[in-house]
Amino acid sequence: MNQLNFKCPKCANNACEIGEIRAAGGFWSKIFDVQGKKFTSVTCNKCKYTEFYAAESSKLGNIFDFFTGS
Repeated sequence: MNQLNFKCPKCANNACEIGEIRAAGGFWSKIFDVQGKKFTSVTCNKCKYTEFYAAESSKLGNIFDFFTGS
């Protein structure tokens, strides 16, 4: 998402912060601490309203997470 096109749906502010989170997807993912789901977060700088969007998760990233405990 391009920050220049952002407009908060709650307060109409144009400034935002973009981040990333990972989450476990199922039983085995939780057991082995592998975050198989990846999301991009967009947070309004003024009112802190946040939306999450599903993002692509790579197998290599999942393997790295498993060995580093991230």
